[in-house]
Amino acid sequence: MSYDLHTHTNASDGTLTPEALVQQAHDAGITTLAITDHDTTTGLEEAHRIAKQLNLRLINGIELSVSWSQTVIHIVGLNIDPGSLPIQQGTIELNRLREIRAIKIGESLAKSGFENAYTGAKSLAGDATITRSHFAQYLVTQGCAKNVSKVFKHYLVRGKPGYVATQWASLENAVSWITQAGGIAVIAHPHRYKIGNKRFQNLLEDFKQYGGQAIEVVCSNSSQKDIVKFSRLSQRYHLLASVGSDYHGPHQNWNGLGKLPVLPNNLTPVWSLFQDQTIQLHDDQYH
Repeated sequence: MSYDLHTHTNASDGTLTPEALVQQAHDAGITTLAITDHDTTTGLEEAHRIAKQLNLRLINGIELSVSWSQTVIHIVGLNIDPGSLPIQQGTIELNRLREIRAIKIGESLAKSGFENAYTGAKSLAGDATITRSHFAQYLVTQGCAKNVSKVFKHYLVRGKPGYVATQWASLENAVSWITQAGGIAVIAHPHRYKIGNKRFQNLLEDFKQYGGQAIEVVCSNSSQKDIVKFSRLSQRYHLLASVGSDYHGPHQNWNGLGKLPVLPNNLTPVWSLFQDQTIQLHDDQYH
């Protein structure tokens, strides 16, 4: 069995359609895939149709934006019911905040000489959730940088012209939305958060208190040192261990589909809970 429990489609900031992502995952040998688009579940219906044809197990997922202690944290929800009212209401509010942020980013970039950045990013997003990645993609087309990573570095991170601070959902609310939807809350890509050990332990304690159950131990561009560190924290805080590439499409420069390191065998994998939850019930709404 091969798992990838953190991926994105063009329903948010990925470049592949849900159907194309599922097909690529199948071709890469993945047998259980979670689609976890940012603050939306709109890609799941299309993904389920092709997953059924390919006999690939598809887990309903989402990645929620959270503000915790003046830090943006991402929380993945696995095996959720996307029709759950708390999830629906929560994503409506988060997407309202995304639109407000996008307008402000556009205004800020206009002051730096990119007058049509909002229009360009909105055009690239189409009906999808608008994200900073859409701004980055647009700025690449304008020749301001060679790739998306360089745009982020020079324009879209804290302290740069296109950065706009946003107050996202609280950690307590995000975990609650996921658990009320029958899902499992997971701390996404923990190695990326630039907070000290003590603050990270405080995050884990709050996360556990609110009902969080898992942490990504193996994820995109994590080093062996990262895997060892978060394996130990997983055990110390009695958290299930997850794996996810955070795949956004062929353009990204980190781990592709089917290329993640193996989860250490001394950990309890998050998919051990899948057997006890009604994935088939969640899937049936699309069949």
